[in-house]
Amino acid sequence: MSPTPLLQRRPTQSILTAATLLALTPFALTQSKPASSTNMGGMAGMEGHMHLSELRPMQPGDKARADAIVTAARQAMEPYKDYRKALADGYSVFLPNIKQPQYHFTNSANAHEAQWRFDPLKPTSLLYKKNSDGGYTLVGAMYTDRLVASEDELNQRIPLSVARWHQHVNFCKAPQGERGGYFGPNAKFGLMGSIHTREACDAAGGIFIPHVFGWMVHVYPYESDPAKVWSIDDDDQGHDNMDRSAMPGMDMSSTPGSSQN
Repeated sequence: MSPTPLLQRRPTQSILTAATLLALTPFALTQSKPASSTNMGGMAGMEGHMHLSELRPMQPGDKARADAIVTAARQAMEPYKDYRKALADGYSVFLPNIKQPQYHFTNSANAHEAQWRFDPLKPTSLLYKKNSDGGYTLVGAMYTDRLVASEDELNQRIPLSVARWHQHVNFCKAPQGERGGYFGPNAKFGLMGSIHTREACDAAGGIFIPHVFGWMVHVYPYESDPAKVWSIDDDDQGHDNMDRSAMPGMDMSSTPGSSQN
C-alpha cells in the first residue's frame, strides 16, 4: 500500500495528532538496523530502538547548505518565541499532559507538505522546553520526511555530513496489565525497553511495531556550540521526546502504523 491513499483517508485525525503525518503506514513493516550505542550520545538507553542515517564525508558546499538551513530555521522560529502565537497559528502540542524534557508543537499542514517537498521555512514541529511557570521556551525545530525516503533524498534536504536523521524503531507495545514494563532500569517494553525484536515481543505477549514514525531531524539554531546545532540528544535525560515517559501515553493500537494489513 502506498502512503498517498492513507493520507487522503486520514489527513489529520489520529491519536498521534502531533506527528501522525510522519509516515505511520502499514506497508512499512520492515526491520531496520539499530544504531549502536556509540552513535547515540546520551541515548544509549534506546539502543535497538533507534535507526540513524549514515554519516557521510563532507562535500563541497555542504557546510554552506547546512548553515543556510539553520538561518532559515531561525527565521521560521522567530515569530514563535511566544508559544501562544504557535498555538494560535495552528500548532498542536504533542502529548501535552505527559511530562517530557522537550515538547513538540506540530503543524499538520507542514508535516503533510514535508512528505513531498522540503521547505526549511516550514518545520514540521517547533521544539519547546516547559518552564516552571507553565509556559514554554523555544529551543529548536524539527524537520521530517517519509519513512521510505532514501538517504540520498535526506542528503538533498540536509547534508548527511552535518546532520544525522533518525527513526524510532522496534516498539513492543505492552500487553494489557503490564504497562509498568515501560518504566525503570529493567524496562521491557517501549522505546526504552530491552525487547527490540518481533520474536521477543511475541513471546512477551506484546504487539510489535517496527516503525513508530518516519525520518526526523532536529536543529537548534540558538546554540553557540556548532556540535549542538544538529544534536539528536538535546535534553539531559537521553532523548528529546520519545523517552520512557512519553511512549506509554500513546494508544498504539489505534494508529495506522500498528495495522497488520
